[in-house]
Amino acid sequence: MSTKPLQDNPLLHFSGLPKFDQVQAIHVAPAIDYLLDNGRLLLESLSTGMDASSWDNFVRPLEDMEEQISRAWSQVSHMNAVVNSPELREAYNASLPKLTAFYADISQDERLYAKFRALRASQEYATLSSAQRKIIDNEVRDFRLGGAELAEDKKARFKEIQEALSKLSAKFEENIMDATDAYAYVVENVEELKGIPADALQAAHEAAKAEDKNGWKFTLHFPSYMPVLQYAENRALRETLYRAYATRSSEFGKPELDNTTLIGDILKLRLEAAQLLGFANYSEMSLATKMADTPQQVTTFLDTMGQRAKPFAERDMQELREYAKKLELEDLQAWDIAFVSEKLREEKYAFSDQEVKQYFPEQQVLHGLFKVTETIFGVHVKKSQAPVWHENVDFYEITNQQGQLVGQFYLDLYARNNKRGGAWMDEAITRRRKAHGIETPVAFLTCNFSPPVGDKPALFTHDEVNTMFHEFGHGLHHLLTQVEEYGVSGIKGVEWDAVELPSQFMENFCWEWEVLRHMTKHVETGAHLPRELFDKMVAAKNFQAGMQTLRQVEFSLFDMRLHGEFDPNGTKTALDLIEQVRDEVAVVRPPKWNRFPNNFSHIFAGGYAAGYYSYKWAEVLSADAYSLFEETGVLSHETGQRFWNEILAQGGSRPALESFIAFRGREPSIDALLRHNGMTG
Repeated sequence: MSTKPLQDNPLLHFSGLPKFDQVQAIHVAPAIDYLLDNGRLLLESLSTGMDASSWDNFVRPLEDMEEQISRAWSQVSHMNAVVNSPELREAYNASLPKLTAFYADISQDERLYAKFRALRASQEYATLSSAQRKIIDNEVRDFRLGGAELAEDKKARFKEIQEALSKLSAKFEENIMDATDAYAYVVENVEELKGIPADALQAAHEAAKAEDKNGWKFTLHFPSYMPVLQYAENRALRETLYRAYATRSSEFGKPELDNTTLIGDILKLRLEAAQLLGFANYSEMSLATKMADTPQQVTTFLDTMGQRAKPFAERDMQELREYAKKLELEDLQAWDIAFVSEKLREEKYAFSDQEVKQYFPEQQVLHGLFKVTETIFGVHVKKSQAPVWHENVDFYEITNQQGQLVGQFYLDLYARNNKRGGAWMDEAITRRRKAHGIETPVAFLTCNFSPPVGDKPALFTHDEVNTMFHEFGHGLHHLLTQVEEYGVSGIKGVEWDAVELPSQFMENFCWEWEVLRHMTKHVETGAHLPRELFDKMVAAKNFQAGMQTLRQVEFSLFDMRLHGEFDPNGTKTALDLIEQVRDEVAVVRPPKWNRFPNNFSHIFAGGYAAGYYSYKWAEVLSADAYSLFEETGVLSHETGQRFWNEILAQGGSRPALESFIAFRGREPSIDALLRHNGMTG
């Protein structure tokens, strides 16, 4: 291959922001192959070099290589998630096994492992910065977890497992995306749509019209699906959509999109990998890099949360059943719960989500979010320009008080076809010191909110505002790091069960009057959120908190047991296990045909396997961290600066518990979380 096409390949452009306006599927294979070939040459040179390993001649070149591969691949994987196409998916799936094999080879290379161990034992180690020492310690640990100490035959098998798992996880996510995109339900009689808000109806009507159909088109994308479940008086319509949503990627749909077999295959391979490394199960292996020490410690924590929450959850459910009878729903079903809950909340607190939503137009929400960030951290957020992958994507930059660039981020807020569901933050460029100076960190912030309808701006529910603050918290963790070493900069190297601390911390501001009054503006009248309505929202904040907590405990226990005591080679299925967990903790039972495990992409396609408990674990940390702001002033710049210095700035350069104690002055306590959730009485 000539060098010219490679010189023109936008994925090999590393001196600035990604060229998203130029990246195409045809660029993927040449760029990734080129980077991996160069990587192998470097690895061979470093492995066979006779010089004593030092940071500069050994670790830094490895990090330079890793950064380039990561920057190129992050663009590919991001576009595969947000503007998926057959061509891009094919290119992604063709390169994924090559990358997996490349990293599996590195993690099993005894020569590299020996050099890291030698560097840790050398005199130089004591002279390195704490961040550099942490990177070396992490590498030594990760070589062991990557199979570097295995016999050759076991190394080969371990590598096969890693490659198979990466393919299976990608396929699991694709199946959910395809099953979600494939479903549509068109209603032609407006009488069947009573109760559904006008903006949701208009969006459904425009969706039908775009396909030259009469009526209203509903899909399983959340902005279309949820208003039906929450507001439609037509019970049959709610059931139809709920059934379609709850059975995605299962035996009830297209066989080629069924995730059932994938679940079994993934679990068997994870167990085999863990046992090859000497762990009893995958849960033990997963916790080797987390704050929690043992699966028992996690299950004890979850049991405690479950026991605290269950009386409140039972009370919530009893109240819901009684109210359902008033609505002539004697037999409360899963597709009724959101509808009855919304009606009950409206009666109990005299407001609806729909009423609140009118006060949260997109630009006002962003203005409020940035204002909070600027006030507590002393930075400035402003819109900027960069090539993007879709016309609805915006780009921003963050500067410090001296006007220096601190970080940049892309914002992709709306749901659309060929875009993965959910909300997430990911790294585009990581902060580190290089020869030319400090590399500015760049983040992807992705949500799936309702786009603007007609001539109105996009309007967000208060839950969506929470989601926006949550993802921005992840973004700040990546963008405000002060670490200059790649391997522990931003969220890199942070224990997975602490990664949610900054994101859940930021959600607290969505419940503060001095924040909300400035970030609200009624879409028609321009009025700020009335104090009376805000007080009702706060009163309703812990509405069904018991049920919601128990739901998270249920998913977390299912995940831990699935990767711990469950035998994937036995006769029981994942479905049997979740039913067993529900027998113990749940107060809400979905129908027998609900196929939740088939859609649980967090643990089968994300990074949360034997780690879903992290949300609750980190919520303890975030609530306790926020309690210091409650003591000193919720918009305290001084406390904000301390949070930045001790938590955000530190990245993964020290254990998360050390960072928490440095900020809070003590170890974390569960009390603040229980108080925030109204579960202290």
